[in-house]
Amino acid sequence: MRPDEAPPASSRPSVQVIERMFQLLDALARHDEPVTLKTLAEETGLHASTAHRILNDLVLGRFVERPQPGTYRLGLRLLELGNLVKARLDVREVAIGPMRELHRQIQQPVNLSVRQGDEIIYIERAYSERSGMQVVRAIGGRAPLHLTSVGKLFLAQEDPQRLRAYATRTGLAGNTPNSITQLSALERELAQCRRLGVARDNEELEPGVRCMAAGIYDDQGRLVAGLSISAPANRIDESWLPKLQATAAQISAALGYRDRRG
Repeated sequence: MRPDEAPPASSRPSVQVIERMFQLLDALARHDEPVTLKTLAEETGLHASTAHRILNDLVLGRFVERPQPGTYRLGLRLLELGNLVKARLDVREVAIGPMRELHRQIQQPVNLSVRQGDEIIYIERAYSERSGMQVVRAIGGRAPLHLTSVGKLFLAQEDPQRLRAYATRTGLAGNTPNSITQLSALERELAQCRRLGVARDNEELEPGVRCMAAGIYDDQGRLVAGLSISAPANRIDESWLPKLQATAAQISAALGYRDRRG
């Protein structure tokens, strides 16, 4: 298709709906108080029935709220997503310097990961070719929570009911012979994580790769990310653990976290 050609007719409706959705969100953002359907239709130039249909879909997705019949305002889902983006940007910006220093000390890959649903996503990494280890999870890569050291930190904070729900949703599928695929075994592993304050991956995600992880907390005391060291299984060094914990604590402090445990 040439640049000056219009997109196929079949692709236009969905694009048009998205454009109209953005128009309505922008119009709502200009008002501090709930806005009537009539006002939104006038400000966006949309027919009232079209605006009403799109707003109903946005209400279902919690992007828009209907405080009273016929009035609308921006919904809490936008706040949740905004806070999620902010937390990820903040933690990456704060973490990269300490991560590079930790990598300089141990010469092994240092990873920064956050939770997204039933997976972790790698958002930053400090590594070099001198580590002698191929990086198997690039920035933006994902992995199941129960197969990773950082993922276990997040699962260790779940109550029993939510942990069982996770196990049911995912089936606790494994990647290697070392993967934990039974709920009872996972519960024991997570109890140890809570007791020690750190988590480990013993060749559970990738054969020949072991990891250790410590949590990163924000100013509200929430676990927002995990810092992990990856290394060939036969080269993992327990002397790295205090350095890892100190680096995670440094990043947490920069995010405003204050440990109040005595």
